[in-house]
Amino acid sequence: MSHGEKAKAKTEQAKGKAKEAAGRAVGNESLTAKGRMDQAKGDARQAKEKIKDVLKD
Repeated sequence: MSHGEKAKAKTEQAKGKAKEAAGRAVGNESLTAKGRMDQAKGDARQAKEKIKDVLKD
């Protein structure tokens, strides 16, 4: 996995967790959903990079 893409994936996941937590804390369903979406994007990016690594070997 390239270091840049790995970092982007981790950043998206962390931002998503923070947004989700903030949304839950203030009762904002929209913010909670956006947080989950950011986490999903990070997960997808990470999975894509892992597949690339497997195919290289």
